[in-house]
Amino acid sequence: MEAITKTSNNSIINIKPSMLTAIIYVFKREMRIMFRYPSWFIPMFIWPVLFPFGYIFTAKALSGTGSNSLATFAAHAGTSDYTTYMLIGTTIWMWINMMLWSFGGSLRQEQVRGTLESNWLCPVPKISLLFGYSISQLVIGLGYIFVAVIEFKLIYGFKFVGNPLLALVIILISIPSIYGIGFIFASLVMWAKEINSMVFLVRGIMSVFCGITYPLAVLPNWMSNVSNMLPLTYSIKALRAVVSSGASISDIKSEIVALIIFGVILMTCGLLAFLFTQKRVKDTGSLGNY
Repeated sequence: MEAITKTSNNSIINIKPSMLTAIIYVFKREMRIMFRYPSWFIPMFIWPVLFPFGYIFTAKALSGTGSNSLATFAAHAGTSDYTTYMLIGTTIWMWINMMLWSFGGSLRQEQVRGTLESNWLCPVPKISLLFGYSISQLVIGLGYIFVAVIEFKLIYGFKFVGNPLLALVIILISIPSIYGIGFIFASLVMWAKEINSMVFLVRGIMSVFCGITYPLAVLPNWMSNVSNMLPLTYSIKALRAVVSSGASISDIKSEIVALIIFGVILMTCGLLAFLFTQKRVKDTGSLGNY
């Protein structure tokens, strides 16, 4: 009995270090692959400028020379600085787009590389694979946002009115919900063996219902109800309030509470989705199926 207890205790103690080690090595591997192909960093400098370009100049063209259109926009959006308004929306959208393609398809990428089965046989919790991916994508995503802010300042005359630390807090609070979606997405992709159509569907929903480039006030009621069920809506709304209008933490308290709730729910759903997928591929023997 004593031996069993000792073995059980040792196994429990050894789980945490082994999981942490696996997470660190997956993170190191992904970063090493990124730096092995420096051309992969080029989009990080191009997309922050290129993606919002069309939206901003379309808005300039449609607004005309008068001030009526700008006043209408300000009445709906709470700010007349439509450039900053669009820059924030498109940057957060690009962040989740990167997450869907890279982190969301991480297990599928392992399968295409031919390394998924060998990694799956390692005596570590399989969820550590996704945690390692999530940390690497978090570093890349935060790097993208940092580069975007600098380029926005130089090219678009970006003005940061509010508190930068509060904006950073909003981004950090948004991480659990965004990466909870990533966990769900990675599990579904592993199950469905296909990523392209799923990415197009999810990012399309985000771009339409989250007010990436326009105020949610212009949406019909049923679309507004859908947008209220998406965490990205609250992230963008809170960031716009802080960056464009200098809102304080008390002004965005409802958005922060919503993001925390979304983070808990979506991260829990993501972990459960992964455990379900893990059990399914084990029962069906479909892990190596292409």
